[in-house]
Amino acid sequence: MRFTLRQLEVFAAVARLESVTRAAESLVLSQSAASTSLTELERQSDCQLFDRVGKRLKLNALGRQLLPQAVALLNQAREIENLLDGKEGFGSLAVGATLTVGNYLATLLIGAFMQRHPESRVRLHVQNTAHIVQQVVNHELDLGLIEGNCQHPDVELQPWVEDELVVFCAPQHPLARHGRATLDELAGEAWILREQGSGTRLTFDQAMRHHRPMLNIRLELEHTEAIKRAVESSLGISCISRLALRDAFRRGSLVPVETPQLDLKRQFCFLWHKQKLHTAAMREFLEQCRALTAGVRRSDEIVLPPIA
Repeated sequence: MRFTLRQLEVFAAVARLESVTRAAESLVLSQSAASTSLTELERQSDCQLFDRVGKRLKLNALGRQLLPQAVALLNQAREIENLLDGKEGFGSLAVGATLTVGNYLATLLIGAFMQRHPESRVRLHVQNTAHIVQQVVNHELDLGLIEGNCQHPDVELQPWVEDELVVFCAPQHPLARHGRATLDELAGEAWILREQGSGTRLTFDQAMRHHRPMLNIRLELEHTEAIKRAVESSLGISCISRLALRDAFRRGSLVPVETPQLDLKRQFCFLWHKQKLHTAAMREFLEQCRALTAGVRRSDEIVLPPIA
């Protein structure tokens, strides 16, 4: 065999970071050792895997073909290493979650997973949908838990549980007295919405696309908790997941506004690279996710500890 696992490890790190220097730092190698490893891999295979663009190294067509296979082989090697160390095949697990899933479900799931497998190294990245999809495509994450849809050709999407957005306002807002609103009434309000690129914003925009009035968008915020505080302060109305609002509705600090003219349903989904090897840790974590939602019709019906 003309390559080593170390050479593939350096190749994958350079592909991810687009820099030999940063790859060497991430692998705790000297820059010269990392550079030699990559050079030897290309020399022994008599092929070029990167295009040099200034100081950055960008994967060429062959490099893009090799990357998922190299990552899969490295994952298998780590599983073998863990088995030989007596760790039952559970090594590292990198999970990405969008904000609603990350804040209200993923932390609970990962906590339970780490209690069952304390030897595992688990990382959770909470970002919007666009970021999570790109990290999965770049093999920076093993698995994504996202809100809504994804059309990227390199990823596989699998439905998990249904979710629903709901329009809401402060209890002193005029819409709170009626408990429902027409599109014309919604058009006259100031809105506080999630940022572009989030699954929540995409679902909202899709629901409004056929009859979307010119909305007065006062604020765009990246965090659901910030949106809830802004609405409580009477800065406007908003629309986020019922899951994120159920405790606030129970307390009465926020009030749902039903909108029969809008379809605000969506899916929480699992996401992984099509060529990703499913490790034992991934398989068990997915089973744990499905067990949490077994028999549940919608995300806000999942039994969770109270959210402050």
